[in-house]
Amino acid sequence: MTYPNLTKRLVSVALVSALTLAAAGCGGKSGAPAAGADKGNAAGASVELKTIQDVAQYEGADRTDRIVAAAKKEGSLNLYTSIAQTDTDVIVSDFEKKYGIKVTVWRASTDEVLQRSVQEAKAGKNNFDVVHISSPQMEALHREKLLQPVKSPYTNDLIDGSTPAHKEWTSTLLSVFVQAYNTNKVKKEELPKTYEELLNPKWKGMLGIEASDQDWFGMNVKRMGGDKGLQYFKDLASTTNLSVRKGHSLLNNLVVSGEVPMGLTVYNYMPEQAKQKGAPIDWFVIEPALARANGIGVSVKAAHPNAAMLFYDYMISDAQKLLLDLNYVPTSKKIDSPLKNIKIDIMDAATSLDEMDNWTKQFDSAIVKRK
Repeated sequence: MTYPNLTKRLVSVALVSALTLAAAGCGGKSGAPAAGADKGNAAGASVELKTIQDVAQYEGADRTDRIVAAAKKEGSLNLYTSIAQTDTDVIVSDFEKKYGIKVTVWRASTDEVLQRSVQEAKAGKNNFDVVHISSPQMEALHREKLLQPVKSPYTNDLIDGSTPAHKEWTSTLLSVFVQAYNTNKVKKEELPKTYEELLNPKWKGMLGIEASDQDWFGMNVKRMGGDKGLQYFKDLASTTNLSVRKGHSLLNNLVVSGEVPMGLTVYNYMPEQAKQKGAPIDWFVIEPALARANGIGVSVKAAHPNAAMLFYDYMISDAQKLLLDLNYVPTSKKIDSPLKNIKIDIMDAATSLDEMDNWTKQFDSAIVKRK
């Protein structure tokens, strides 16, 4: 199965193939997996946890302790992720310090991670143990049969809808789309409260959008009434001369510099992190906000099955507080969400995957490639 709707924005297949042929090397707290070991039960002790299938389905009382012990013997794991490098470094460092297990990271855009994973599998290579990217791409990996169904007790602590019925991935955090603005260019009292207010001519030359947010666009078109919503975005693009930029980090940085005074599709943690460092940026939300989940899954052919399972558990337990500290929105019900007072609609990964081709055509026609 191919995903032209998800991969048309990627580097060429030739480049991805070259990456495929590269070496396999990739560029107690409450509720956390324990580092100790207990005796377990007699039945559980008789089960050997050698393959990812064994590990992922095991539910014995000694599950965590056996996984930790076996993971330490494996000593390492390979992680593919799209999370910002600086934030990935913080997460990986904490995990390595806690368990003494080396994490080798290959980081790229979420679409590039999807493409590389699929291409490597077709070439008979299975380099990743754990993958952590946006939920539509996680769903694509499920459909490519590259992920292992998992039974983890920590999924019970997550918000409703975090784990699909097939259990091949689960949500770790929400990337909430917010509107960011340069505080030197836009006054707080001038901020729009509705999308319709953005059609005011005063916003001409002031607005920017990220080039790969077809799902945000598609969901807004849908809830605005289909054809009516599509016409709205055509009007918005022509009235404001809407700027299109590739990369959420770039769009956020352009808001900071003032080149794009207001970004319509910036992930919530980006302006908040920049604001805390003293940058002239702040954010607001035209409700309801849309959110795209990030998911984590383990390879169906993981070379380090116990280490992979341990990292999976860690990301939905210990790391949830760490994600909050990094200004993300964790999916754990045990963590008080920083956006608890904002109405948020979480986009369904399967719907996004199924509709992406149509949304991309509409997005390109109305905004990216408008005439």
